[in-house]
Amino acid sequence: MSAGHRFAGRVPALCLLALSCWPGVGWSACDDPPARRVNWLRCDKQGVDLSGADLREAVLTQVDFTNAKLAGARLGGADLGDATLTGAHFAGANLAGARLVSAKAEQTHFAGANLAGARLDRAALNQADLSGVDLSSARLYQASLSGANLSGANLSKANLTQADLSDARLPNAMASAGIFSRAVLENADLSGANLHGAKLDGANLLGANLTGADLSEATLADARIDGARFTDAKLDSTIWADRQRCPPGSIGDCR
Repeated sequence: MSAGHRFAGRVPALCLLALSCWPGVGWSACDDPPARRVNWLRCDKQGVDLSGADLREAVLTQVDFTNAKLAGARLGGADLGDATLTGAHFAGANLAGARLVSAKAEQTHFAGANLAGARLDRAALNQADLSGVDLSSARLYQASLSGANLSGANLSKANLTQADLSDARLPNAMASAGIFSRAVLENADLSGANLHGAKLDGANLLGANLTGADLSEATLADARIDGARFTDAKLDSTIWADRQRCPPGSIGDCR
């Protein structure tokens, strides 16, 4: 057999190898049952009931989960990048370390879910129910959370740089050491929130309610605070909007 024929015989195998290694390319089987590492790339799963399913490390990129039921599902390490999750139910689901970059999750129900360490950069979470959710150390860079319910959520060490939290509800949220640099928190409810050591430099806090919040050692340098309420807020050694440090023991007023 000539060298040319031997090379031609290897072309299909080489092509298959290239496809399997090329980023973003893979074989998805939308009829495959839910399982760990299942590949449902771009599949239509609208309204499907996957409550309690094991989808750990699954490829769910660009999947349409509109109104799907995923309560209690295990999705740790799964890739839901650019997925449509509108109206879906993830109550109590485990999404620790999952990737939801640019996901569309407006009016989605995540109450009590575990999203610790998850990546939600540029995700649309407007009006989403994130009450009691664990978002500790999660990334929400430029995420849109307008009107979202984050009551009692854990945002400790979460990165919400340039995120939109206008009209969001965060009463009693745990956000110590959280990063809200240049975030929009206009008219947000942060009453009773723990923002100890949080970075709010350059944030928009116009009309925000921070009654009873703990802002000890937090940074509000260059933040917009007109109309914001700090009644009974702890301002112990807080860096104020004018870059002056509040006196130790300050309550409700930086002086």
